[in-house]
Amino acid sequence: MKITDIKLIPVNKFLFVKVYTDEGITGIGESGDWGFLESSGEVIKSFREYLIGQDPLRIEHHWQYMYRCFHFRGAAVMGALSAIDIALYDIAGKYYGVPVYQLLGGKVRDKVRVYSHVSGGSFEELMESCLAEKEKGFTAIGHLSPFLDEPRSTRYFETYARKMSNGVERLSRIREAVGLDVDLCIENHRRLNPAEAIALASQLEPLFPMFYEDPLIPDNFDSMAWVAQKIRIPLATGERIHTPQEYQMLVKRQALDYLRVSICVCGGFTGAKKIAAIAEANHLGIIPHNPLSPVATAACIQLDAAVPCFTIQEYPDPNGPAAHARFVFEKTGKSEFHVCDIVDRMPECKDGFLIVPDAPGLGIELLDGVEEKFPFERRKVVTRLTTDGAVMDQ
Repeated sequence: MKITDIKLIPVNKFLFVKVYTDEGITGIGESGDWGFLESSGEVIKSFREYLIGQDPLRIEHHWQYMYRCFHFRGAAVMGALSAIDIALYDIAGKYYGVPVYQLLGGKVRDKVRVYSHVSGGSFEELMESCLAEKEKGFTAIGHLSPFLDEPRSTRYFETYARKMSNGVERLSRIREAVGLDVDLCIENHRRLNPAEAIALASQLEPLFPMFYEDPLIPDNFDSMAWVAQKIRIPLATGERIHTPQEYQMLVKRQALDYLRVSICVCGGFTGAKKIAAIAEANHLGIIPHNPLSPVATAACIQLDAAVPCFTIQEYPDPNGPAAHARFVFEKTGKSEFHVCDIVDRMPECKDGFLIVPDAPGLGIELLDGVEEKFPFERRKVVTRLTTDGAVMDQ
C-alpha cells in the first residue's frame, strides 16, 4: 500500500488533512494549532512531498523522519505532524479492520469519562451553564473560570482583593449548587502571576477542585514548579507545549500533577503515547486537551481507551456553533451550523461518559462539502487590554 495524495481541508476554525492510498483506504486527521492554521497547512504541504509513494503503515518511521527533519519545530510543525500521524493511524486501523486503540495495545476501559465545557459572560450565565450540564448527566464540568469569560474587547480592571474574593465566591457558590457529585475543573486561562496563583489555590482547597489548570503563562517551567510545590490542589498544565521532552522537563521539576496532552499538537498518537508513558512512569495522570472538532474528539477517545494513566477527557459541546464565541464571523447563515454537522456520526455520550466505539480506525468521517458549508476564516488578532492600555493575559 502506498500514499497517493494528501489534501488539506480547512473548515471554519479547524484544519483537517485527508490521506489517500492506492488501495482506496483514506485517513483523516486534525491539526490543533488552531491559532495559526495557515502556517500548519504550509508545513503539511512540505511533508506531502516526502510522504507521496511511502507505505502509510510505517508510522513511527515517518514520525521520526518528519519530527527530526527541521532544526526548529514549534506549534505549526507539530500541528502538521499531528494531523498526518492521526490520519495514518486511521488508515492502519481500516487496513487491519480494527479501532485505533487496538493498535495501541487494546482497550483498558470501555468508556471514557469526560468533563463538559461551561461558560458565561456573567455569573448568572455561568451558573445556568453549570446546572444545565449537571442535568445532562455530566459528573464533571470544566473550562470553569473564576474570572468569567469576558470579551477581549472589554478593558479590564479589578483590585487584587476584589479579583481574589470574586473568584473564590463564584466557585464556592457553584460548588454549593452542583454538590459533590460533580467535579470542578478550574481553568485560569493563564491570568495569574505566581503569588496570585498560590493565594487563590489556598482559598479553593475546601472546594476540592479536581484540578487547577494553567494559572500562569506556560513560558517558564520553573515558575510553574514554584506554584505547584506551594499549593495543595492538583495542578494541570501542558496544552501549549508540543514534545515529549518538554513534558519530561515539567515532570522533572514537579511542576504538575496532570499532563494536558494535546493529541492534535503533540505529534498525534505517536507523540501522545510517548508522553503518556512519561506520566505513567511517574504515577501521574493525563487529561487530554481538546477544544477542537469531533475528529479530535474521536482521536482522543482512541487514546484514552488504551492508556492506563488516563484520568478524564475535555469534551466540547458537539451541538455548539462551529464558530467559537470569541471569533464569531459575520457571514450569513454560519450560526445555523453546528460542530456535529461536519461528521457522519458522533460518539455516544451517556451519564458523563463517551462509549468507546468499535469501528475500524477513528470510526468517524468528514462529510462531503464541509469546507463549503463552513468556509475557513483567519483568526483575528484581538488581545485584551487593561484599563491603562497595557496588555494582559487571558
